[in-house]
Amino acid sequence: MTQQPPADRERSHASGEESWAEDGAPHTAGDGAKRAARAGATGARAVARGTARAGRATYRFARRASQAEGAGQSGLSRLIELHAFNAAGDAAVAISLAGTLFFQVPTGEARGQVALFLGMTMLPFAIVAPLIGPFLDRFSHGRRWAIGGTMAIRAFLCWVLAGAVVTESYALFPAALGVLVASKAYGVTKAAAAPRLVPEGVTLVKANARISLAGVVGAGISAPIAALAATFGGEWSLRYGFVLFVVATILAILLPSKVDSSHGEARLELGPGPTAQQDGSRQRRPGLRVPASVAFALRANCGPRFLTGFLTMFMAFLLRENPIDGWEERPEMLLALVIGAAGLGNTLGIALASLLKRVNPSVTVVLALLADAVLVLLAALFYGLLSLVALGLTAGLAQVLAKLSLDSTIQRDVHERVRTSAFARSDTLLQLAWVVGGFVGIAMPLDPPRLGLGIGFAVLAAWTVFVLANPPGRKRLATH
Repeated sequence: MTQQPPADRERSHASGEESWAEDGAPHTAGDGAKRAARAGATGARAVARGTARAGRATYRFARRASQAEGAGQSGLSRLIELHAFNAAGDAAVAISLAGTLFFQVPTGEARGQVALFLGMTMLPFAIVAPLIGPFLDRFSHGRRWAIGGTMAIRAFLCWVLAGAVVTESYALFPAALGVLVASKAYGVTKAAAAPRLVPEGVTLVKANARISLAGVVGAGISAPIAALAATFGGEWSLRYGFVLFVVATILAILLPSKVDSSHGEARLELGPGPTAQQDGSRQRRPGLRVPASVAFALRANCGPRFLTGFLTMFMAFLLRENPIDGWEERPEMLLALVIGAAGLGNTLGIALASLLKRVNPSVTVVLALLADAVLVLLAALFYGLLSLVALGLTAGLAQVLAKLSLDSTIQRDVHERVRTSAFARSDTLLQLAWVVGGFVGIAMPLDPPRLGLGIGFAVLAAWTVFVLANPPGRKRLATH
């Protein structure tokens, strides 16, 4: 049989249903669709393989980073991974509740409601400090179960919240408050347990910074996933949070057993305390005391925390009602720049503390306080976009460095028996400073802007003088 020329083979039939390939085999339009489907499936498999490889590479990198500098041998890496899941779960809950509990009202009506919200933020601390803190101190030989309990409680409450969001049940607010209380209880318990896992040659400030950095990464990865789940309904991001807290519960129980041990804890110097005698006079008896170094670091931390609360509330109203010249049509973007600078400052502070070999906590808290005072003054004198962004960046950086220094001071100098209560009470006082700053920010006049910033500087400068006039010495402050 005579072979058909290539030109004839490539010519399509008049019906358009069949054509000839170079090998002489006919193929139809259906065959083309099948080839396209196979190509698409091949591409999808390639993308999936690439995503899986990237995920495995990211996981291996995260594991290596968490285990660096002896953290794998000491067990600190376990706590770092646990904290990442904790922050991821908190982010999921926050994203879900942001569209459920929070409100958007005009500026003229918002101040009273925002003031009410500020007061409500103290509720979790009011429960954790006097009630849960002492309980966790007595539970120091079961820290793993205490940490796991805070995770399990949040897992259960996330499931309850998911149902309450759908049915608009009255259980929504109590469950949300319970999540916040459990979150604060985890924070103080984790901080009290961390010193047991710090590797040799690593400072407490650096260890705390690495734990905090893991939280930032965990929240950053989890937030988009939670936001995607929330598009199908707020209950789905809460169910996603439920899964995260279940995993975190398991990780807490798998922490090294030395987390529950008090062996090797640095004991605080015992000082005399009053006791009654038979003749009615009083003599001194031994009692646990908190060092002046902790009191000094706590006082210094109140300044940056006050400024953060002040700027959060003052800028939220100021930049919406009285934006900088040239930004009248974009007040939301202007506010986002200042908030973004503060967030960047937080991240830089954590990264900086995790990289520095040596950090002197007493010096760091003073430098943070002074830097905040200087930047508020510059923002008041040279009010503009650049000064406000610099102020936000400095405020975020100073708050993180000061808090990490305070945590390391408590972990180093406070007796293990009262360490959890010390963390709970210090966090409560810092939150109170934030709330006071927020109330001052709400009360400030919005015009002219320099007046409000000037008052903020005056308060911060006066507090700085008070802190510097009472440096840490031999005097110790009793803990009751």
